[in-house]
Amino acid sequence: MGTRTIERGSAQGAATPQGQELFGQIGNFLLAHRLTPDPRNYQIAYEAIANPSGVVGREVAALTDGGVRLAAEDVARLGGVATKGDGKAQEQALLNRALSQVEGFAHTVEIAAAEANNFGRDLMKSAETMRDVGPHAGVAEIERLTGAMIERVQRAEQKLEHARRETDELRSALEEARGSARTDPLTELGNRRAFDDAFSALSPDDRVTVVICDVDHFKRVNDHYGHAVGDRVLRTVARTLEEECKGLATRYGGEEFAVLYTDTDDALAKERIDAVRENLASRRFRVRETDQPLGVISFSAGLVTGLVGEGRASLMARADAALYRAKGEGRGRTIIAP
Repeated sequence: MGTRTIERGSAQGAATPQGQELFGQIGNFLLAHRLTPDPRNYQIAYEAIANPSGVVGREVAALTDGGVRLAAEDVARLGGVATKGDGKAQEQALLNRALSQVEGFAHTVEIAAAEANNFGRDLMKSAETMRDVGPHAGVAEIERLTGAMIERVQRAEQKLEHARRETDELRSALEEARGSARTDPLTELGNRRAFDDAFSALSPDDRVTVVICDVDHFKRVNDHYGHAVGDRVLRTVARTLEEECKGLATRYGGEEFAVLYTDTDDALAKERIDAVRENLASRRFRVRETDQPLGVISFSAGLVTGLVGEGRASLMARADAALYRAKGEGRGRTIIAP
């Protein structure tokens, strides 16, 4: 009942034979996964069938590998992915939006500055006029001059308020771009860039502990149970690390996770990482669709402590060497680098 049993067509209009075929495939997809034909579900089905190489298409293929039906949480997450689209395209769109707002903001500031200068000149001119007229100024003339000054003030305030709103929008857009570029879409942890940025923000004299964790026998999980189950394993490890490791947990790539500590030493960091592994090992996981036992989920870890000034690459290499020792000594353990 997965997308692998569905013949994919091209995205043509519904009036053409190709479009009718695509429409039928979308309907079959919704029926196979017991999804209601609301706009979000229709978009997921369309992306999975018409654009199988896209972000949503690849996610659906992985989740439904082996004929697995999409679960409710899968659909909810895919709805967000479909809305966001490809990460690079989204980041570029946000960047374009930010650049456009920078240009608009600069223009607004120029106008506001010009208005302020004009207002200053007009204010001086009005003051001179009122001084020249003196006691002979009538009420109507005073009202006219006062009204002109108030109008200038209001226009300047409106321009400045518009500039403030554009500044807020620009800040939000940049924060959104920064967040999406530093977040792993599968686990929702920070990604390698988030880890590297956090490390780079530290002082060279700061002492840090870096831990690399690698899920044990992950290829076997993918090969035996399918990529959908493998993705769930990664999300489970990620969630447990985030909740319990007490450091900055990131997905560094594939089945590897990196944790950055700035407040601990070798012994305490090892204690925290081992507690996460023991938590995972104490739970009995099953494949949701078949209720088949999945076995113990475990990971191996390499740990190193040093100064930031030593360099991220050097510390990561030492932690990676310790990780390989942990793998070689039987997995399911943490090795501290010398």
